[in-house]
Amino acid sequence: MEKRDGLAKHQVVSFSHAFDGIAYNIKTQIHFRIHLVAAVLVVVLGTFYKIAPFEWIILVILITSVMAVEAMNTAIEETCNMMHPESHPHARMAKHCAAASVLILSIGAAVVGFIIFVPKIFG
Repeated sequence: MEKRDGLAKHQVVSFSHAFDGIAYNIKTQIHFRIHLVAAVLVVVLGTFYKIAPFEWIILVILITSVMAVEAMNTAIEETCNMMHPESHPHARMAKHCAAASVLILSIGAAVVGFIIFVPKIFG
């Protein structure tokens, strides 16, 4: 029984740390907040236009992917800043590449959003 209690406590602590990471991103990262606002807007539009279940699935996957990659970008930036508080070309490029991953995914998500919503808005 003690092992199970330890596992449950470990899971609660792990979730607590994950929620701390989400809170940190919301408090400190403007782009995370922008993505969060965009996600709310997409959910409102999806509800208003009564999009199909498969469209919801696609949008939920994209929303959570963008938010997760944005959080990972923050983790990479924080790690680079800790390891190289002074400017370092490799740390700078690692941060640029992490930001590029968010940009690439965000552009793809926006394209999918246009494909789903433009016909509903203008159709």
